[in-house]
Amino acid sequence: MAKPPLTFTFYIAAPIEKVWHGFVSKETNQTIFMGADFEVDLRPGGAMTWSGPGKDGQRTRYVTGEVLSVEPQTRLEYKFGMDDGAVMSRVEIVLTQETEAVKVVVTNDQFADDDPAYLQNADGWPRILSRLKTLLETGKTFRPH
Repeated sequence: MAKPPLTFTFYIAAPIEKVWHGFVSKETNQTIFMGADFEVDLRPGGAMTWSGPGKDGQRTRYVTGEVLSVEPQTRLEYKFGMDDGAVMSRVEIVLTQETEAVKVVVTNDQFADDDPAYLQNADGWPRILSRLKTLLETGKTFRPH
């Protein structure tokens, strides 16, 4: 049985350029992901990785992804999975400028039946988006949990 899509809508009081940068910049990702190194090649087929020290202190990849499509400042679509990305799901991020805020809609779908990250993602996306919103609106954020 297919897992239902995870969809989250947030409003961030910041210019759309700043919100876009928040999703794709190394610096912002390091802040909201507790120091993880973020690398992305923003073109279809481009690699995405979040990595850092593992439990044994050795460098490890936390998340592996691939960019599917990019419309700068309005839409980013990619697939990603934990660790080496053996099992992946799709993410679509859509940004829409409104009067005083940017509407952010994140849809995480196309989960494999055996994807162990489904529940983790259901819990993680609201935390990630809340941390990003707080950072972009105040210049600081909070520890995840």
